[in-house]
Amino acid sequence: MCGLAGIIGTGDKSKVQRMLDKIRHRGPDESGIFADENITLGHNRLTIIDLYHGRQPIKNEDGRYWLIYNGEIYNYQLLHKELKNHIFSTDTDSEVIIHLYEELGKNCVNYIDGMFALVIYDSKKKTIFIARDPLGIKPLYYGKTKEGYFAFASEIKALQEVTDDINEFPNGYIYTTENGFERYYSIPQDPMYFADVDNIINGLRLRLEDSVRKRLIADVPVGVFLSGGLDSSLIAAIAAKYKNPLHSFAVGVEGSNDLKNARVVADYVGTIHHEFIYTEEDIKKVLPEVIYHLESCDPALVRSAVATYFVSKLASNYVKVVLSGEGADELFSGYHYLKNYSNPWKLQSELKYITRNLHNTNLQRVDRMTMAHSIEGRVPFLDVEVLRYAFKITPSFKINGREKTEKWILRKLAENYLPESIVWRRKEKFAIGTGTSEILNKIAESEISDAEYIKNRFLPNGFEIKSKEELYYFKILKRFFNVDSFIKDMGRSRSLNDNQIYA
Repeated sequence: MCGLAGIIGTGDKSKVQRMLDKIRHRGPDESGIFADENITLGHNRLTIIDLYHGRQPIKNEDGRYWLIYNGEIYNYQLLHKELKNHIFSTDTDSEVIIHLYEELGKNCVNYIDGMFALVIYDSKKKTIFIARDPLGIKPLYYGKTKEGYFAFASEIKALQEVTDDINEFPNGYIYTTENGFERYYSIPQDPMYFADVDNIINGLRLRLEDSVRKRLIADVPVGVFLSGGLDSSLIAAIAAKYKNPLHSFAVGVEGSNDLKNARVVADYVGTIHHEFIYTEEDIKKVLPEVIYHLESCDPALVRSAVATYFVSKLASNYVKVVLSGEGADELFSGYHYLKNYSNPWKLQSELKYITRNLHNTNLQRVDRMTMAHSIEGRVPFLDVEVLRYAFKITPSFKINGREKTEKWILRKLAENYLPESIVWRRKEKFAIGTGTSEILNKIAESEISDAEYIKNRFLPNGFEIKSKEELYYFKILKRFFNVDSFIKDMGRSRSLNDNQIYA
C-alpha cells in the first residue's frame, strides 16, 4: 500500500515532493522520485511484500518503462511464473505489473487480481498508461495545473498542492496517451443462479474462503477488524482457519454492542483480541483529523470513519495489514432500506448501483482511515469472483422470509462458522454499534444553531447541506481544503432521508 503523485509534462521534482509530503502517511517506509523532461513520478512506499527491495518508481530491465503503483496483486506469484522471458530484480508484485505490461500493453489489467492504482511511463515513446482497479478500492485523482500539465495523486490533499481542478479517476477504467479514458470492467450481468440453497452456499463458501486465503499473503503481520457483526465476524472466522495466531481488533464506547459481540466472536474463533474504549472527549479530539484524512463531510461516512480511525490506530500497534468486512451489505442486501424493494429486478439494480459507488462511500472510509495509520486494509467480500457469484444469486435469497431478513443467504453460510447469536444478530450500522453516532449528533446539535443551518443550507454553487451535522463537518473540512473544487463530486449517502445508510 502506497501513495502516488506525479505531473505529466514537466520534470519539476519540487512540486511532486510537496505532493508526496502531504501523503507521507500512505507510505512512510520509503520514498522515491523519477523525472525526465516529460514527466515526474513520485511514490511513498508502505512495505508489505519483499520488504527490502522494490523501491519505487521501479523500472524494467532496460529502463524503458517506469512504474508507480498503489495496491496489492494477489496472483502476482502465479504471474511471475508465467513471465519467463524477464529478469526479475525483486520479489514484489509491482515488478510483475511492469513486465506484464511489457507483454500485453493495456490488456494487462485483465490478468491482474487485486486492488490497484498504477501509472506506467514509456520513456521511449513518451506515453503514459494509468489504471484503477474494478471497484476503486484504491483511490486516484487527477487534474490540470494552471500551466496545463496533467497532475495526479492518491488523495485530494496532495493534488491540491498543484491544482484546484480535482477529478476522480473512474474505477474500472484505464487511460492512455493515445486513446484517453476507456472502461475495461463492469459489474457482470450474468444470469441469476436458481439452484438449491445448499449448492449456492457451497459455491459461495469456496469463493469466499479462497478470497480470504489470498488476502492473508504478506511478509508482515496480518489481522482482522472485528465489530461482532455478521460481515467482519465471518471474515475473522475464515481467516482464523488459515492463520494462527490471528489478531483481531474492536472499538467502541463503554458498554457498546460491538465490543460485547466482538468478544463473543474472538473467543469462539480463537483470535488474540484487542480492544480500545473511547469517550466523547476522544471523539472531539480526533474529529478534525478524521475529516482531514477522509476528505468528506458526509455524516454517515464521518460517523463510521471515527470508529474506523480508532480501530486502525489500535491495529497499527500490532499488524501492518487488516482484513475488513466491507462490501457484504452491498452484495447481499444488508441495508434496512433495501427491504422496501418489492420488485426483485429493481432490488438487483439498486445493489449494483451501490456496489459501483463503493469507491465514494465505505471504500473511501476504509482506505483513508487505515492509511492514516500506515496500515493496509483488504476487503475479501469485494474479490471479483465473489462479486460475480453474488450477483448471480437471486435477490429472494438475499432478503428472505416473512421478517424480510437481510443477507439471508450469507447468514446461512455463516451458520457453519459462527455462534447463532452472531449469525442472526440484527444489522447495526458501525457508527451505531460502536456508540459513536449518538455522540456525534449531540456534538453537532450543540455547535450548529437552527438559524446558522438555515442560513448556510445552500452553498453558492448550489450544493445542499442536508443537516446540521453535515454543516458542522463541512466547516471543519473547509479548514483544510478548497472544498468548492470537489464538493459536488464528493461521495454521499444514498438516501435523502436517512444519511446513515452507508454507516
